Amino acid sequence: MTRSSTRFLPTARFLFTTGMAMAVTLLFANVAGAAEEGGGEQASGGNLVLFMIKSLGWVFGPLLLAISVAMLALVVLLALDLRMSSAIPPGFVDEFTDTVNKRKFKEAFDMARNDPSFLGQVLTAGMSRLQYGLEDAREAAMNTLESIKSDKEQKNNYNAVIATVGPMLGLVGTVYGMIQSFSVLATATQVNPSKLADGISHALVVTLFGVAVSVPAIFFNAFYRNRITRVCMDVGHIADDLLTQMYHNSKKAPGSPAAAAPSPATAATAAVPPGAQR
Repeated sequence: MTRSSTRFLPTARFLFTTGMAMAVTLLFANVAGAAEEGGGEQASGGNLVLFMIKSLGWVFGPLLLAISVAMLALVVLLALDLRMSSAIPPGFVDEFTDTVNKRKFKEAFDMARNDPSFLGQVLTAGMSRLQYGLEDAREAAMNTLESIKSDKEQKNNYNAVIATVGPMLGLVGTVYGMIQSFSVLATATQVNPSKLADGISHALVVTLFGVAVSVPAIFFNAFYRNRITRVCMDVGHIADDLLTQMYHNSKKAPGSPAAAAPSPATAATAAVPPGAQR
């Protein structure tokens, strides 16, 4: 799979995850609706969950549902992207090291370029600059790693946004519900307890669901922030070791038939397309 075709993988994966999350949510909604219809008046009066869903209203209910689906999609997407097997494929390091030790530098470059993992992208950027020296190759590799890290942190930041928006929506719902209750007290000559309870229940339920959405968002934001740091550190250390090994293999004194192979600078130059160099 080439680099151009893998650019659309995160977007397609996010859309697929969002669709699955919405399907699961609608499935539970249908099950709840069927339970409500089958139970009759007794079920509707005694089921606290259905009462809370009804108290959310037509504004805050769909809004909190959309936020919940987005958070679920982000969590699943980051879980797939930050797997260690996606960052550092099993067996890639050993195969790459063996290819470099055999001084097959062009094959090593093709191996890294055709691998869509974090390590493959970082090595490709570093090897494309290896002809200008080891330090320049390290700088190019680290720049690519920072770009990958920034992309994952931007996705994870949406969890922090959801963690902040949830309580704010709950606060808005609380204020609206209290205003609704006080309007009943202010305008009615005889207070109807059911109408008064509708506003209070709306205020409390929206607050409950807003906090319930924000709590897992806070947890996953902290979890994935640490995960991103750990994965990027491991990728950076391994990439630096492999680039150093490839560079020093090219400096070995001739003394074996394999020494006649081209240096990594020459091989990388021949293997890299003209537009890949800065």
